[in-house]
Amino acid sequence: PLFRSELTVSPDEVREILRARYADEQFVRVLDNVETAAPDGYLDPTGCNDTNKLEIMVLGNDDQLLLIARYDNLGKGASGAAVQNLNIMLGLDEAIGL
Repeated sequence: PLFRSELTVSPDEVREILRARYADEQFVRVLDNVETAAPDGYLDPTGCNDTNKLEIMVLGNDDQLLLIARYDNLGKGASGAAVQNLNIMLGLDEAIGL
């Protein structure tokens, strides 16, 4: 958590900054709200399993701002990153082989 007293931005502003930064990234998605990822009130930690996706959520209240990232650390681990980086270095679609 980040303390809002040390920030000059709201959770919505952070969400929009992240959304703009990752707009062209095919594997990164900034969710509108936690209800999108946790409609029943519980965040499923396996929601990105067997994918190369990264989902970012920004939550907050008057006191704190919380950033949550959900991803499959096995699929998006060192070997997946190596394949993705090699594709980029060779000028190929970064999703090939993932």
